[in-house]
Amino acid sequence: AYLNNKKTIAEGRRIPIDKAVENPTSTEIQDVCAAVGFNVLLEKNKMYPREWNRDVQYRGRVRIQLRQDDGNPCLPQFPTRKSVMLYAAETIPKLKTRTQKMGGSDQSLQQGEGGRKGKGKKKK
Repeated sequence: AYLNNKKTIAEGRRIPIDKAVENPTSTEIQDVCAAVGFNVLLEKNKMYPREWNRDVQYRGRVRIQLRQDDGNPCLPQFPTRKSVMLYAAETIPKLKTRTQKMGGSDQSLQQGEGGRKGKGKKKK
């Protein structure tokens, strides 16, 4: 919900809508943060309390070690939670799973539209 551009601020979005991502999953957030070098823990059965939809897609909590025991940031380029959220939102659309899904859905949409047009013409 923190990174989802389908949510409002009242529903839990924490970053600007122009930087947010469409329906990010907890595994995508985990992959992005682990690739940077954070200590990441994914809790699959946890949910955001304000999320009314109980689907598996909306489940999962990602816990990141942002600071060391002495209070210094683990990674100097990410001093705050918000900097991590902005980085994750910027990087998730570049993931291979996202780019492959987009390519496949465009082709299926084009085929479906063509079929609908043909059916409409036959009825007349």
